[in-house]
Amino acid sequence: MIAVDVGGTFTDVVGWRDGKILTTKVSTEYTDVAAPVLRGAERLGVDGSTVFNHASTHGLNAVITRKLPKIGFLATEGHRDILDMGRVWRPSDAMLDPGWRRSFGDAAKPLIDRYLRRGIGERILAGGEVLFKLDEAQARAEIETLARCGVEGVAICLINAYVNPAHELRLRELVREIVGDVPVSISSEVSPLAKEYARASTTVIDTLMKIIYSDYTDRLSTGLTGLGFTGSLNFADCAATLVPAEHAMAKPFRIVFSGPAAGTVACAHFGKLTGHTELLCADVGGTSCDISVVTGGEPFVNTSFELEHDLVVNALANDISSIGAGGGSIVHIGGGGEIQVGPDSARAEPGPACFGRGGTAPTTTDTCLMIGILDPDGFAGGEVAIDRSLSQRAFESLETPFTLQQRVRYAYEMAVHNMAEGLFNVAIKNGVDPRDYSLVAFGAAGPMLLPAVLDAVRCKEVIVPPSPGLFSALGLLSADQVFTVNRSAYLMLDDANAERINAIFVEMEHELRAQVGDGDVELQRSMDAHLVGQSWETPFIPVPDGTLDADAVAVMVAGFHDTYESRSDNRFEAMPVEGVTFRVRAVLKTDKIEYPKLPARGDEPLLPVGTRTLRYLGDISDGGDGDQTATVYDRESLRAGDEIVGPAIVHEGLSTTHIGASQSATVGEYGEIVIRRNH
Repeated sequence: MIAVDVGGTFTDVVGWRDGKILTTKVSTEYTDVAAPVLRGAERLGVDGSTVFNHASTHGLNAVITRKLPKIGFLATEGHRDILDMGRVWRPSDAMLDPGWRRSFGDAAKPLIDRYLRRGIGERILAGGEVLFKLDEAQARAEIETLARCGVEGVAICLINAYVNPAHELRLRELVREIVGDVPVSISSEVSPLAKEYARASTTVIDTLMKIIYSDYTDRLSTGLTGLGFTGSLNFADCAATLVPAEHAMAKPFRIVFSGPAAGTVACAHFGKLTGHTELLCADVGGTSCDISVVTGGEPFVNTSFELEHDLVVNALANDISSIGAGGGSIVHIGGGGEIQVGPDSARAEPGPACFGRGGTAPTTTDTCLMIGILDPDGFAGGEVAIDRSLSQRAFESLETPFTLQQRVRYAYEMAVHNMAEGLFNVAIKNGVDPRDYSLVAFGAAGPMLLPAVLDAVRCKEVIVPPSPGLFSALGLLSADQVFTVNRSAYLMLDDANAERINAIFVEMEHELRAQVGDGDVELQRSMDAHLVGQSWETPFIPVPDGTLDADAVAVMVAGFHDTYESRSDNRFEAMPVEGVTFRVRAVLKTDKIEYPKLPARGDEPLLPVGTRTLRYLGDISDGGDGDQTATVYDRESLRAGDEIVGPAIVHEGLSTTHIGASQSATVGEYGEIVIRRNH
């Protein structure tokens, strides 16, 4: 089995063959994203592999950077500016900022320029009745305008189309007739759910992803075939569950956030294996730190997520918070003369100053190289050469009265502080006490930075899993194949609607059976519902199997009140309950990676491979370098039960673990390094 996680800085490729984990890391190329994927696949060898599982931030990065194709948008007349209006929500830090503008509106960087958003004469009522018929002559004129503008695709979202899709279906026919064979997404197929804005933004993202990923998928599939791959090519969705490539390309909005989600699934799978079910998960890469929570061995899943503030995508997604804190985060001087780190990143190009690719600003990677945590001779498995003199030159170029020792020390402390703050905020948001949770540190930069947050966040311990630099990719070998169907219908949960609710689930299950066949499939029902009068839903209410009669609906109502109470600590049984979205998931169990157990140490003692001087971490108040002497170990030489006292460095091909002076570590039976504070 092979899996690949395409990140902003590196492309991680992992394999599972003959009981062994195979790994490699390749620099991501923005001009040809498929090339490093195929290069990594060739290194590991795909001949004879049964699956090739894929996750990527390629589409996400395109949205963030606005390197997007030109597409058109058709909406009900009078509603073409819905993408600008959104939900009219402001982030908390912009509540008092009169100059704040939504990042994807016309005042900033719109996904679709206003002249490419056209209103169409038509109107369907909430019950599905046609109030105004589709004005085909006017629609043709608007679509011809888009054709003259050279759009590469069209997104269509009409009022109440999720109830009656007739007008959207006809508009798609007209687009194909007038514009030609371009990607067209209609909201009634992409996201047949209530709430127009979320449907609209999801449909726009789907159209963009069709254009971005279609050629990429073709080149990837052709390239893998050329390397001898004959297995199944799967893409991970935003919950890191797997979908065959052809199904993923039918609705590619579901894969836009797949990269970060894979790490959460990897943590959940490995946590169950090692007996850790309460986890804070932190994936620290080159650009960001992606933080999520696993409770009771399961990731927290949302029914939608935001690519940016208020840019909503209606897809089941692991709840992940990203902060601009990674190995490539740039060290700079703030307005008050203070040292700041991030959120801007040097990315893969030009990269940190030490890469020697033209970067002149110091980054967190440069900081760790200056301290001595990183080994200049073995960075990224030898894939990237780094030069400490370039890092020093970058720090010396900062316009500040701080000494070199202070610049490096404060940059390190700020990088650690940013991650600690992000972890603490996620814990508060999810209502968990970090003292009850273990912190999983992965991503290439996670093990060298996250153990230092123990004193601030007060987690039980930090767990560094095997192959932490490619752990997200390993999560793709821990996931099931899942197909999901949703339907929105505002229905009171009472005896009168039992037959209609049952018909909705029967229809969805027939649709899923047509997709997956009659194999060994587990169907999971759920719904999103609310108390009558509420404008938000409580998601994932369990729904009984079998025919849904009056008794089954009563069970659904009781399930709603139980779930509502567990989330809000309130219960309102006297209030009627209304169903909003009904959902069925088809889960196909797949073969998963089996982490090999590490043998226990025999009579031979654990011996370090040497020592290393760590600068600037001790006392620098007298102008000294604050040196510490760290013992250096090779991770391949570790055995189950080994104990390491800090300060220490554990080096492996694609990552470095830093154990602080007040910490010690124990090696677990699956090779995990468990770091705790000395009491």
